[in-house]
This record gives sequence, structure tokens and C-alpha cells, in this order.
Amino acid sequence: MNRKLLVLPALLGVMTPLLTGCGGSGGGSGGGKAIVVGTTDTIELSKDNPAPLDPATSYDSATWNIFYNTFQMLLTYQRGSTTPSPDAAKDCHYTDVSVLTYQCTMRGDQKFSNGDPMTAQDVKFSIDRMQKINWAAGPATLISGVKSVDAPDDKTVVFHLKAPDATFPAKLATPAAAIVDKNVYAADKPYTGFRLIGSGPYTLNSFVQAKQGQFSKNPHYSGALKVNNSAIQLKLFADPHKMESALRAGTIDVMARTLSPDQVGTLLSGNDPDVKLTESPGGEARFLFLNTDAPALKNVAVRKAMAQIIDRQAITRDVYKRTADPLYSVIPQGITTHTNSFYNTYKDPSVPAAKALLRGAGVTDKVPLTINYRRDVGGTSNEAEAKTIAQQLNASGLFAVTTKSEQWNTFLKKATRHEYDVFALSWLPDFPDPDNYIAPFFDKDNFLDLAYNNKTIQDQLLPATRKQAQRGATTMDFTRAQNLIAADVPMLPLWQGKQYIAARSNITGVEWALNSSTTTQFWELGRGQSG
Repeated sequence: MNRKLLVLPALLGVMTPLLTGCGGSGGGSGGGKAIVVGTTDTIELSKDNPAPLDPATSYDSATWNIFYNTFQMLLTYQRGSTTPSPDAAKDCHYTDVSVLTYQCTMRGDQKFSNGDPMTAQDVKFSIDRMQKINWAAGPATLISGVKSVDAPDDKTVVFHLKAPDATFPAKLATPAAAIVDKNVYAADKPYTGFRLIGSGPYTLNSFVQAKQGQFSKNPHYSGALKVNNSAIQLKLFADPHKMESALRAGTIDVMARTLSPDQVGTLLSGNDPDVKLTESPGGEARFLFLNTDAPALKNVAVRKAMAQIIDRQAITRDVYKRTADPLYSVIPQGITTHTNSFYNTYKDPSVPAAKALLRGAGVTDKVPLTINYRRDVGGTSNEAEAKTIAQQLNASGLFAVTTKSEQWNTFLKKATRHEYDVFALSWLPDFPDPDNYIAPFFDKDNFLDLAYNNKTIQDQLLPATRKQAQRGATTMDFTRAQNLIAADVPMLPLWQGKQYIAARSNITGVEWALNSSTTTQFWELGRGQSG
């Protein structure tokens, strides 16, 4: 039986169910055999990626899915809340009216999965290490606002910030602030191989590339999360349809990322009483980035012409079969301060309007471009999307566009080196705040190192919003930031994704298992009775 989950749009941090179907709705048994979770995620060990399971180097949904389950942060999100609450810490708060000092007190007697004690010194070590390694395209940018960290005793950690930042507690709840064992991890280099030592809900027992990962409940975990099973097996699939067949056959219990659009339609039909599908709004956004230093794109009129031609409705209808919604701003719907800045500026697609923009800027020849995209892995539609966009631009008679795929690590490295004219990237939020859709791309030291720099956004708008604890008070500044991006077109928002997870009907906690970043929260899953 299918299950559609309805969620209040403003509560994207942790899903809040209003309606459920068959199957249990809470913690199942903590014992029994491992719950098998299928995924088409790829995690590769290579020369370019020698430490895929080190929080200091990896900043993608596949690895963060593992990090959230195996590492502990000072703060976490409880069910139904978008406000971080203590996990490794028992209390955190700002200590001064300037909002420049943030202090946490640790829980007592905490240990890593290897039995080593976990103290405030490990927290300081982890933040210092993240900033020292500063891996290219890594997550260090999330904590770049930390000036220094003190650990005056085993239970107290004090963060000194460079500037006020109301989003800092949310950043401490991400793997950018994952706590690592100072006795295991080097202070200035990555922890190589498929290895990790954390203090989170699970211990990683083994990981085999392209096959599986074995996780067991961490007996030393003493944080705030309730673990509803004793073991998880993460099974990796190259083909989402083989993953679905395994689910229907009962050889896996859950399948999450990534379901292809045609699979979603089939599963929503609900013709298998032993399988249920959960659907919810999500924070995933897909962007097309334009290299403003590339010769063909330096002229803003060319970028505006692209914005005037690209048809999001056609992309979400024909490529994604309406499993995604058109997006007209860098900040998605459902996130505070969203405004349809691109639609307000460019309205519906219009080739005549695009032609007028180009001719007015003296551009008379076809504009040559290459769209680069991440090579498809199971369930993704990156190639079809890129070719559809190329077809739309070429059909206008104004552009000559080709497409090219790259393997993920190569793709990300070349993107940060400005080697692409145009590239597409999906963004999953680190935390549910408008800052996390603007800052990662348009702040100083952004993780993609984009050629585009807007000093108004960097020096005025983002600093102003970070002084506001009440996020609704940031609407005017974030609206202005969205409008500036629409005017300069360093990127084009394409679509906002929905989230899907399918499970056998005797698996409980499914409605809580996905957060807005599509992380599968292993601890929520349990075994119960079929619906």
C-alpha cells in the first residue's frame, strides 16, 4: 500500500507527518536481524578521493548519509523540529549580547565507538582540523566563521566567532562539525580508506565499494536519539529497478535514494500490499551555474537570454514526470523568505524576448556553450535534463550548445577550477534556512569558488541576516539577494525535488526516516507488524 506524507511547507528540517497509511508509526524492536536499506548512492575510493569517509573531505549526500548515522555533533534535530537541540552537548548557548561567543557543555562519560573517551578537547580538535585541512569543495566553508575554539576543561567548549551568526547552532548540527577522535585522526591530513571512528548511533563495521556497508548499533552512544534497531546493512545498487525488484522480493527492507521518475509513478499506484511508498516535500534544489568569466558568458545579456528561454515546466514534466516542481529562485518554496525572483524578472519563456536582449547587446552570432553534468548513477536523470536544456536553447536559433558528462569527483574538481562554461548541480540543504541556499554559492570562500562575486550580498545582506535570530525578520534582505541573483544570472534555478522512500510494510518509522537533505536516519527504522 502506498503512503503519501503531507508536511507543513515551513517544517522542512525534520518531516512532520499529518497523514499516514499502513504500517507502524513509531519505534519498532531494537533487536533482530539487520534492516537492509538499498541505495543507488556511489562512494568511491580513488586518487582524487582517498578519504571518502572523512568528514573533513567529503561534502555530498552519499557520504553525509553515513556521517549523520555514525558521527555525533554537539547538536541534532529532534522529530518535528527545525531548531537544533543538544546531542553530544547537554547545553549550548550564546554567552554575550554581541552574539560572538557560543558555549557548549558536554554530556558526561561519552565514548567513541572504539571506547576512547570523547571530551571537549576532541570537539576543539575536530573544528581546528576541519579548518586546517580545508579540503577543496569540502565542508570547511560552513564553519569558516569560527575565529577560534577553546576547551578550558573536558566538558566545556567555547566558540569565538568572527561575526554574529544566528545560523551557527544549525551549522554545529551538520557533519561539518562532526566530532572525531583526536587519538585516531591526524590533525592535518585525511583519514584514508573506507574507515571511520565516531560516537554516533552506529558503528561502521565494514564497507565494500559498490557493494555494501555493515553498521551495528553503537553500544557507547549516549546522545539524545533513540535507536530502534540493532543493525543496518546498506546495500548499494547501480540500477534502481534492480533495487526495486529486491524490495518486492523482500531481500531488502527499504529503498531510498534514488528512485527514478517512472518508479515513483508505479509505486504510487499501490498495487503491491507488501510495499509502501512515502512521499514528502523536500529541500533539494537543482541549479544550472553559469561561469561569468567564460568568454561566451561574460556578457550578462547572454545569461539573461538563457534565463528567458529555459522552460522549467517542460523539464519537470518531460524529464522528471512531475516528481519535481519548477523553481524560480535560489531559495526554494517552503523556506522562509522565498520569492519567485526569476519568474518576476523573466516571466514565461520567450524566444523573441531573448533575441531582443542579445541583439540589444550586439550579439548576432550563435553563442557556443557546453553544459557539463555529473554522469548518471542509478535513478538520476542528469543526461536527459542536460540534453533537454540544450535542445531548448538550440531550438531558439540563438545558441549552439553541446553536453558532456563527468564522473563525480572529476566533475566537482573541474567545476571549482572554473573549467566549465555551464554545469548543473543538485543542492541538498545542510540546514533548513535561507542562508544555506545563498551562502554556499555566493558568500566569500564559497565551496564552489564561483567566479561571480556580489559584494552587496557578501558584505551587507548576509552579515545583516545573520544578526537576526528571528528568521522572518530577514525577508527584506534575502528578497533583495534573490533579486540581485536574478538580475545578474550567475545561476539558473531549475527545479525543486520531492522526496520518496519505499519500504516493506512491516518496517516502522519510515515516515520519520528522511530529513530535508534526504538523509536516511537509520535509527528511526524498526520492525513491526504488517499493516
